[in-house]
Amino acid sequence: MYEMRLKALAKINLGLDVIRRREDGYHEVKMIMQTIRLYDRIVMRKRREPKIQVKTNLFYLPENENNLVYKAAKLLIEEFKIQQGVQIDLQKFIPVAAGMAGGSSDAAAVLYGMNRMFHLELSLEELMERGVKIGADVPYCLMRGTALAEGIGEQLTKLSPVPQCKILIAKPAISVSTKFVYENLKLDENTVHPDIDLLIQDIETKNLADMAAHMGNVLESVTIPNYPVIAQIKEQMIKDGALNAMMSGSGPTVFGIFDDKEKAEVAYKRMREGNLAKQVYLTEVYNNGR
Repeated sequence: MYEMRLKALAKINLGLDVIRRREDGYHEVKMIMQTIRLYDRIVMRKRREPKIQVKTNLFYLPENENNLVYKAAKLLIEEFKIQQGVQIDLQKFIPVAAGMAGGSSDAAAVLYGMNRMFHLELSLEELMERGVKIGADVPYCLMRGTALAEGIGEQLTKLSPVPQCKILIAKPAISVSTKFVYENLKLDENTVHPDIDLLIQDIETKNLADMAAHMGNVLESVTIPNYPVIAQIKEQMIKDGALNAMMSGSGPTVFGIFDDKEKAEVAYKRMREGNLAKQVYLTEVYNNGR
């Protein structure tokens, strides 16, 4: 197998709660992850010489060991003493640093590709064990679908697939530091926590309206006061017919859930024509296998 073409799919958080700050500085989370049909394209090619070469379509992304795709390839090359190298061409479409696990999904796709290309015969579980060394979201990006993530995000439980629905994605022209969000998150008796268990029940019973109504992201308590445009995008989506809208991860991307294709298309058009978001996509949930 000389060449592989892969899709690295984005994720959104249908629910995100932070339980506590751990002694090691990490935060213990409880969140529901969902894969969507927005993806980066990756082409991997074998090289005779033992070198990893990364090319991207975005000038500001690193093309060395600071890129997660490089780290993913290096991890398996070193462990299995692979004598050949690999060229990785990465075309980014998932918004960067936007709470959608784009970098983690790229790394997951490269782990999957290396496993196939070099006949390493690792199981999905074995790939996930290695993936967590690169990032907490990488194991989920290998698993895909609907899942409950606990611990620092690496403890995964597969859930029933959510009902098919349209997802409107809008990323404003701002960057939000994950470190800033977590450092400024106040966890006390006044913190409003989303009910993740109730959300799981809604997913199990295939009740899209209830699922949308019970979505929640505790990190919005930090981002919205600091970046009011996030609240404005949410309000616009709901006004245009979304069942609900919420920030994904630590932001700043906002997604809206639509049960009506026509309403979703109108909302997409209005969001593109407005000045709230720099990147706008209309997609849907992804529940199938690779």
